[in-house]
Amino acid sequence: MRTSGLLMHITSTHTDFGIGDLGQSAYDFVDFLKSGKQTIWQILPINPTGYGDSPYQCFSTFAGNPLLISPEKLVQIGLLNENDLEHNYNFPEGKVDYAGVIELKNRLLRNAYANFSPCKNFASFKKKNKSWLDDYAEFSALKAYYGGAMWHTWEDEKVDVVEEVEYHKFLQYIFFRQFAELKKYANKHGVKIMGDIPIFVAYDSADCWANKHLFKLSVDGTPTAVAGVPPDYFSEDGQLWGNPLYDWKAHKSEDYAWWASRLSNAMETFDIIRLDHFRGFESYWSIPAGSETAKEGKWLSGPGKPFFDAMKRHLGQIPLVAEDLGIITPKVEALLAKLDLPGMRVLQFAFDQNPANTHLPHNFTNNSVVYTGTHDNDTSAGWYEDADEKTKDQFRRYFNISGETPALDMIRAAFLSTSNTAIIPIQDILELNSDHRMNTPGTTYNNWQFRLNQGQLTTHHIENLCYLSKLSNRNTSR
Repeated sequence: MRTSGLLMHITSTHTDFGIGDLGQSAYDFVDFLKSGKQTIWQILPINPTGYGDSPYQCFSTFAGNPLLISPEKLVQIGLLNENDLEHNYNFPEGKVDYAGVIELKNRLLRNAYANFSPCKNFASFKKKNKSWLDDYAEFSALKAYYGGAMWHTWEDEKVDVVEEVEYHKFLQYIFFRQFAELKKYANKHGVKIMGDIPIFVAYDSADCWANKHLFKLSVDGTPTAVAGVPPDYFSEDGQLWGNPLYDWKAHKSEDYAWWASRLSNAMETFDIIRLDHFRGFESYWSIPAGSETAKEGKWLSGPGKPFFDAMKRHLGQIPLVAEDLGIITPKVEALLAKLDLPGMRVLQFAFDQNPANTHLPHNFTNNSVVYTGTHDNDTSAGWYEDADEKTKDQFRRYFNISGETPALDMIRAAFLSTSNTAIIPIQDILELNSDHRMNTPGTTYNNWQFRLNQGQLTTHHIENLCYLSKLSNRNTSR
């Protein structure tokens, strides 16, 4: 079936608490999707964010972000009361103020924990998720004890953090309870949730701290080489992500058990999984630790098809979408073809005067997911405004348009394309400019902050989505 949906992170919904969460605003967005005859809600990674607030640099690839816990839902189960929700924070419209949000949410969550009595469901949750939960909770408790310092600076002394460990297990219990309730509601209303799994983990994470042997680290625990990508569309210096690299030989010796656990967790949480940086499984860019830019790297072989064969042995069929953007070689294309995974097409990448460009609609395959742009792109309105005249001219000629409504023209093209799935960032539905983009790769400030204003999505947007779905024969079962 031809399908379509919208890309918007949970943090971008509107609430009174400065950040989108798993409460009523998320349920309202599901209702919006249903009314607009959309069947997919794509979100970004939901893990606990660290420095820079990036969902791609998290303290755990298994745990959920406590900032996404809904205080209103805590009132509903008796862990907070209505008076607890009153606050004097003057949160800005249209963006997330992380400093204020963290301060407020931490206070509310501590109060909720003080009112919590352990129960059978909590015990069952701890037992079921023991393989990652124990490490994550201890890591979080120790990180708090050491004032937020990175784990390789911690002392070896034994410290008593038992109560703090239980607090972090409580947060995970509440998070996954709320997320499961939201997913159940979405599925009931015909909406699937597409989650995002970054290929790499953050160095300052429970994953690296508890599994040092699975990463390329020196004797003192620091990385010997880090991840990134060479110069590309996004940056002339490349992107220096800084994540530690996997020791793939060590993973192979354990039959990729850690990865199997990670993807199993994701399969329980999401309906569809977007596998970020797919090309890294064929070969990855290794940058010497301490390098100032990503230019000074080299390509090394990834685990390739044997990795995916192992995942299939462990987990069966996995509902994957491969993020195959960047420098894609024939070997990467061959791996994608062998696995028969849908790749990504991004219309903003299409207009380089090359008629063979794979991002031009006439070159699409059915087994693909088309986007106007991604969370790393400018908004489509912003992209067109900043494009050079040659690019604008090709864009107008290709679609036979005036260029007055570039975002809407791109959305129409995505829906009408032959790709089985079309996903549109919420900013493009709203025709927003560059001030509202989610992330600018290569920068560390003012990212991941986009948030809807109250009432910004209207019946006009619903009607347009319904019209496009009918016109393009998408979501016909709705």
